[in-house]
Amino acid sequence: MRATSGLAIASLVTGLFAWCFVVPGIVAIVLGHLALEQIDRSGGATAGRGMAIAGIVLGWIGVALLGVLVLAWFVAVVTI
Repeated sequence: MRATSGLAIASLVTGLFAWCFVVPGIVAIVLGHLALEQIDRSGGATAGRGMAIAGIVLGWIGVALLGVLVLAWFVAVVTI
Protein backbone atom coordinates (compact mmCIF):
# COMPACT_ATOMS: atom_id res chain seq x y z
CA MET A 1 0.00 0.00 0.00
CA ARG A 2 1.35 3.41 -0.99
CA ALA A 3 1.55 6.21 1.55
CA THR A 4 -0.52 9.29 0.78
CA SER A 5 1.33 12.59 0.61
CA GLY A 6 0.68 14.74 3.66
CA LEU A 7 1.12 17.82 1.48
CA ALA A 8 -1.67 16.59 -0.81
CA ILE A 9 -4.00 16.15 2.16
CA ALA A 10 -3.08 19.60 3.50
CA SER A 11 -3.67 21.13 0.06
CA LEU A 12 -7.13 19.59 -0.17
CA VAL A 13 -8.12 20.66 3.35
CA THR A 14 -6.92 24.24 2.90
CA GLY A 15 -8.57 24.31 -0.52
CA LEU A 16 -11.89 23.52 1.13
CA PHE A 17 -11.49 26.66 3.26
CA ALA A 18 -10.39 28.85 0.34
CA TRP A 19 -13.86 30.36 0.02
CA CYS A 20 -13.50 31.94 3.49
CA PHE A 21 -10.33 33.95 2.96
CA VAL A 22 -7.69 34.37 0.28
CA VAL A 23 -4.83 33.01 2.43
CA PRO A 24 -6.05 29.37 2.53
CA GLY A 25 -6.52 29.52 -1.24
CA ILE A 26 -2.94 30.58 -1.81
CA VAL A 27 -1.70 28.01 0.71
CA ALA A 28 -3.71 25.29 -1.05
CA ILE A 29 -2.19 26.21 -4.41
CA VAL A 30 1.37 26.20 -3.06
CA LEU A 31 0.94 22.98 -1.09
CA GLY A 32 -0.71 21.30 -4.07
CA HIS A 33 2.22 22.09 -6.34
CA LEU A 34 4.70 20.96 -3.69
CA ALA A 35 2.75 17.73 -3.27
CA LEU A 36 2.77 17.09 -7.02
CA GLU A 37 6.54 17.55 -7.08
CA GLN A 38 6.92 15.21 -4.10
CA ILE A 39 4.70 12.58 -5.70
CA ASP A 40 6.57 12.77 -9.01
CA ARG A 41 9.95 12.46 -7.25
CA SER A 42 8.79 9.42 -5.25
CA GLY A 43 8.63 7.26 -8.37
CA GLY A 44 5.22 5.84 -7.52
CA ALA A 45 5.86 5.28 -3.80
CA THR A 46 3.61 8.18 -2.76
CA ALA A 47 -0.07 8.56 -3.63
CA GLY A 48 -2.36 11.59 -3.48
CA ARG A 49 -2.08 13.15 -6.94
CA GLY A 50 -5.86 13.61 -7.17
CA MET A 51 -6.04 15.28 -3.77
CA ALA A 52 -3.21 17.63 -4.70
CA ILE A 53 -4.94 18.61 -7.95
CA ALA A 54 -8.26 19.06 -6.14
CA GLY A 55 -6.55 21.34 -3.61
CA ILE A 56 -5.01 23.42 -6.40
CA VAL A 57 -8.34 23.74 -8.22
CA LEU A 58 -10.24 24.64 -5.04
CA GLY A 59 -7.55 27.14 -4.13
CA TRP A 60 -7.81 28.88 -7.50
CA ILE A 61 -11.61 28.87 -7.33
CA GLY A 62 -11.48 30.47 -3.88
CA VAL A 63 -8.99 33.12 -4.98
CA ALA A 64 -11.02 33.86 -8.12
CA LEU A 65 -14.31 34.14 -6.21
CA LEU A 66 -12.77 36.51 -3.72
CA GLY A 67 -11.34 38.54 -6.61
CA VAL A 68 -14.78 38.77 -8.23
CA LEU A 69 -16.34 39.84 -4.92
CA VAL A 70 -13.71 42.54 -4.40
CA LEU A 71 -14.20 43.76 -7.96
CA ALA A 72 -17.99 43.84 -7.52
CA TRP A 73 -17.61 45.75 -4.26
CA PHE A 74 -15.24 48.24 -5.91
CA VAL A 75 -17.63 48.80 -8.82
CA ALA A 76 -20.54 49.26 -6.41
CA VAL A 77 -18.61 51.81 -4.32
CA VAL A 78 -17.32 53.78 -7.32
CA THR A 79 -20.71 54.01 -9.02
CA ILE A 80 -22.52 55.34 -5.96
